[in-house]
Amino acid sequence: MNIGIKTLLVLAIIVEVFAIAVFEPPGSVFVQQGYRGVGIQHIYQPKALEKAIAENKIPDALPPEEPAGQLSSAVYQNVQVLGNVDANEFLRVMNAITAWVAPEQGCTYCHVDEGFASDALYTKVVARRMLQMTQHLNQDWKTHTGAAGVTCYTCHRGQPVPANIWFHQPALVQAGGLTNYRTQQNAPKENVGLTSLPYDVDTNYLSGSEQIRVQGTRALPYGNRQSTKQTEYTYGFMVEISKGLGVNCTYCHNSRAFGDWQQSSPQRVTAWHGIRMARDLNHNYLEPLQSVFPGNRLGPMGDSPKVNCATCHAGVYKPLFGQNMVQDYPELLTTSSAK
Repeated sequence: MNIGIKTLLVLAIIVEVFAIAVFEPPGSVFVQQGYRGVGIQHIYQPKALEKAIAENKIPDALPPEEPAGQLSSAVYQNVQVLGNVDANEFLRVMNAITAWVAPEQGCTYCHVDEGFASDALYTKVVARRMLQMTQHLNQDWKTHTGAAGVTCYTCHRGQPVPANIWFHQPALVQAGGLTNYRTQQNAPKENVGLTSLPYDVDTNYLSGSEQIRVQGTRALPYGNRQSTKQTEYTYGFMVEISKGLGVNCTYCHNSRAFGDWQQSSPQRVTAWHGIRMARDLNHNYLEPLQSVFPGNRLGPMGDSPKVNCATCHAGVYKPLFGQNMVQDYPELLTTSSAK
């Protein structure tokens, strides 16, 4: 065997060892999620999982309060949400929200010192609407949130602005010519896995209501409008969901027949509801707040911040790994406690 072939073999072994170390580190845990032999499994890295568990530790619930015997709307002014809640319990929920959203800023992040009833700060107007959104999620979207429900902490994690929000993105600027329209491709972005796929996928699917489909249901010319461009947008959106949940494609799909619902996992149904839930939140709660937010809170196209899968999930398959925080704050479970 000559020196050149030996060198190539050594290089091949080095590349293989490097690939195993990078893409499939020793100690990987394989979890089977479907029938054996169909490749429906997920790979976990113990160290990464430990880190995720630490990052998703929920705060301790505040101790219950003795009832005041009066409704909050009778004790405090301008209580437009939680008006039917006992006055002491109302303060407990307000203290919890402060800890979840603005622990460093405190009450004055939403309220002015001169009078807590004032709506002078935009943050209070936004917080009120977000409180209504939380109740709406827990009451009307159980098909996605399940028994665990959500609280303000689910998205905020102790920060006034959630880490994972999105805005409409401007078109890529480049020289004119045959390639001047790039459909926001070939500019690697984290949300689509640093690929050449279109990266502003949320505009189509979570702000708009474009159909998510790669394969047409009938052959042309019978209304099959699925194109290569639509396929690329769909793939980009699927990559974003995968990253947002920290899972691979087979968490929802059978890789032998991606489009077949009968061969998909139950999680695909949950995801179907989740996509429509995100659209609902963006259309009815977040986008209408555009005129309330100051300019520094708006995106490059002047739109309000919006949610996608990563906003709640933050890289894990269930937000906060499915821990139930809302059970300690039943006022957030239903809109009936609004007023």
